[in-house]
Amino acid sequence: MPSSSAHYVKPKAFDKVLNGIIGRLARHGVSLMGTAELSVLGRKSGEWRQVPVNPLPYEGGPYLVSARGHSEWVRNMRAAGGGRLKVGRRVQEFTAVELPDAEKPVVLRTYLKKWGWEVGRFFGDVDANSTDEELLAAAPKHPVFRITVTP
Repeated sequence: MPSSSAHYVKPKAFDKVLNGIIGRLARHGVSLMGTAELSVLGRKSGEWRQVPVNPLPYEGGPYLVSARGHSEWVRNMRAAGGGRLKVGRRVQEFTAVELPDAEKPVVLRTYLKKWGWEVGRFFGDVDANSTDEELLAAAPKHPVFRITVTP
């Protein structure tokens, strides 16, 4: 498990406002480019915590990638082992398994191809055209979870 000094980019005021709007839209059935509202039980509070995410459909997935790093939702996901994705009335409960760094480059590349325009600023010089070695070097900063929807 990463240390408390693990990489994390805190959202700025504008990001918080935008995330609130995107989350509300997803909650009401409007998915922008595939966004959904992620709900995960808080590891300390035991209450549901929500944040908008971009679930990545990919082989063996879908996947959730934390562009900002080791965020609160990541720490809660590690403790809870799953959560819910919601778009409108459609709620999908799932279990989650965190990928080891060695398995992340192909998922990160695919994620950056799809959403690099939105999240690229959190990846520094790494983008969809980076080498496998560069993506592997960035992997510890960006947790990735393979999710399995439960019936």
